[in-house]
Amino acid sequence: MPLCKPVADALEAWLDELNFAQDDVVFPSTRGGRLSADAVARLLKKHIAVASDACPSLKQKNITFHCLRHTTAMDLLHAGVEQTVIALWLGHESIETTQVYLDADLALKERILARTIPFDSKPGKYRPDNKLLAFLNQL
Repeated sequence: MPLCKPVADALEAWLDELNFAQDDVVFPSTRGGRLSADAVARLLKKHIAVASDACPSLKQKNITFHCLRHTTAMDLLHAGVEQTVIALWLGHESIETTQVYLDADLALKERILARTIPFDSKPGKYRPDNKLLAFLNQL
């Protein structure tokens, strides 16, 4: 799993503190077992509420763990990580599932399209001229 150095260091310190064994739960519930999906959602909501004091725009957003997962996948894609690696990291059974993320990313599409502009043309978005619009309106 790709982690930035400060996160990796904090996680390593946490695992050392726990005397982490291979089968242990990294972030246990109050009873020592795995966190339920509801418990994770509650923790996220709690921390977003605290963070929204410093960043009020968070109050207007619907942030879920799926949203964070999707954002991380897109950040990896934009950083040049291969789609197959992202699919493995996300636990997707097929690369086609990961393709949904690509289809949803307009910024990436625009960058790819910008590379396909013919050398002798002017960059920018296509704007039909009046003749074409008049022709289309006749149809």
